[in-house]
Amino acid sequence: MEKKIALTIGRQFGSGGREIGQKLAKALNFTYYDKELIDVAAKESGLCPEVFENVDEKASDGLAYAFSVGLSYMGMYSPYTNVLSSEGLFKLQSDAIRLIAERESCIMVGRCADYILRDNPNCLSFFIHNNLEIRIQRVIEMQAMTVEEAKERIQKTDKSRAAYYNYYTNKTWGNSASYHLSIDASVLGIDQTVEFLKEFVEKKFDLSVPHFG
Repeated sequence: MEKKIALTIGRQFGSGGREIGQKLAKALNFTYYDKELIDVAAKESGLCPEVFENVDEKASDGLAYAFSVGLSYMGMYSPYTNVLSSEGLFKLQSDAIRLIAERESCIMVGRCADYILRDNPNCLSFFIHNNLEIRIQRVIEMQAMTVEEAKERIQKTDKSRAAYYNYYTNKTWGNSASYHLSIDASVLGIDQTVEFLKEFVEKKFDLSVPHFG
């Protein structure tokens, strides 16, 4: 049976990591997962997506709301406290990530997927960063913000992602040693970064013929 390859992408907010992931998935004929991971985790666990959405890549600040949403949707009380704890939700999402990696070749963005799949020999982890000026411009274009609003959103989102990642992995978010490859997307631009990563993956896994995972 053909091996399944999992690629994980960590990214600074506004860096282009999501766009790179989408284009790389298309180039390799892999399935792409970002927010879709929430839907899989919800389906597999039987919980509503809102429970996962409100703690998505955040430290525990969103947990109380997620807990109340989960109880109101599911009619659950004390027996489900452990399931709806931050650690419980992380475990459920981790199970979904492992399930996806077992069944198909894929690219997963964020959510500590690199750490969750650390023992998978067919997994490569990437981190995408970019210079601040480009990130600000991308956020302004995507979300119609002022420069100051974009800066604030970048700082808050990166801080939240770092806190989430560092807590669950005992590694350092964005540190090159935490990933197989860390790359500045401003050097080559989005499309050439995609091509570079594609060649990297093809060489690692000897994909000399078209891959269908």
